[in-house]
Amino acid sequence: MRMQFPDLLPLEEHAMAEISYESEGISYALDEKEQERLTEWIHKVAAHENKGIQAITFVFCSDDYLHRMNVEHLQHDTLTDVITFPYSKNPIEGDIFISIDRIEENAATFGVSFEEELRRVMIHGVLHICGYKDKTKKDKALMTQKENEALGLLQP
Repeated sequence: MRMQFPDLLPLEEHAMAEISYESEGISYALDEKEQERLTEWIHKVAAHENKGIQAITFVFCSDDYLHRMNVEHLQHDTLTDVITFPYSKNPIEGDIFISIDRIEENAATFGVSFEEELRRVMIHGVLHICGYKDKTKKDKALMTQKENEALGLLQP
């Protein structure tokens, strides 16, 4: 899914196009207005992290699809809400696969809206591309702090 942009276009002409939103095997899609809002937000977060953006593709999928990816690519036989494939840290580039099934279940578990959980998971993936980890307790705490900072940058 790695996105490539024509070399002929100046950056300004496709500045909002380097973040894309796809779905794989499900009918979930963000409406155009929400895509624009989230794209602007992700640019703010990247700038806050002193990063440019080359390309980010979000792929919304099912638990089954993401589970297969987790087993095939990471050798983890577990369900997960997000898998991130970073290609470059600055400018950032990567693919972020998100299970809509996990988002729905986690939102109910954590007592938050579907939209709030989806945004947190989306920015979690972006932060992974920026180089943040979440394997240790210390890393998880920093990741949560960065997620909260990023969510504070999102305009209502």
